[in-house]
Amino acid sequence: MSKGTVYGLGLGPGDPELMTVKAHRLLTSGKHVAFFRKEGRPGRSRKIVEGLLPEAVIEFPMEYPVTTEIPLDDPRYNQVMAEFYEDCTAHIRQLVEAGEDVVVLCEGDPFFYGSFMHLYTRLKDVVPVEVVPAITGMSASWTATGAPITWGDDVLSVLMGTLDAQTLTARMRDADAIVVMKIGRHLEKVRQALRDAGKYDRAWIVQFASMEGQTVQKLSDLESKATPYFSIVIVHGQGRRP
Repeated sequence: MSKGTVYGLGLGPGDPELMTVKAHRLLTSGKHVAFFRKEGRPGRSRKIVEGLLPEAVIEFPMEYPVTTEIPLDDPRYNQVMAEFYEDCTAHIRQLVEAGEDVVVLCEGDPFFYGSFMHLYTRLKDVVPVEVVPAITGMSASWTATGAPITWGDDVLSVLMGTLDAQTLTARMRDADAIVVMKIGRHLEKVRQALRDAGKYDRAWIVQFASMEGQTVQKLSDLESKATPYFSIVIVHGQGRRP
């Protein structure tokens, strides 16, 4: 029996109309659809495709065993998450080796900080895997601000709010244009790093880019001390222009 294929399906930043034609074709013809979610939640990627799945689709929700309950630098975090990804991989591999195709839903682009990468590295050498790229959330965010993110020779740095303050400040100071992701409870640290780098007044924050509830405002106007998961800070480059 020939094997099926695992499709890492990039859905784009949230608006279903920003999905690629290829992603839409695979999605609407899929028999097995897998997606990540928090326990008790529908899952953001699953919500994006609401109304697009075939009636007879077989869904495989992969529920994270932990999210923020264990610190990232705690050895238990890697152990728990590794076991989780191994279990998910085993289920998907069994289907594919039985000749079934499996579509794995991925918010944004599958190879850009996505959970699918952990499945990909475990599957790519044992079963056929195809990755379908997509528009990233950061692209939707800078587009929402109504201004180009980079000009001419600008250097763009993509930073994580989870970095320590000293590293954040140094990287921000060296960059021309900046994207900061994974902000959440690290918002005040990100604010201070931008101030120390001399770029706070140029910073914007976009929440839920391209999704229902999208907001765009200067970071200095945001009164909250924490942000939703889908929040991105943008600092536009000021580079060479003809």
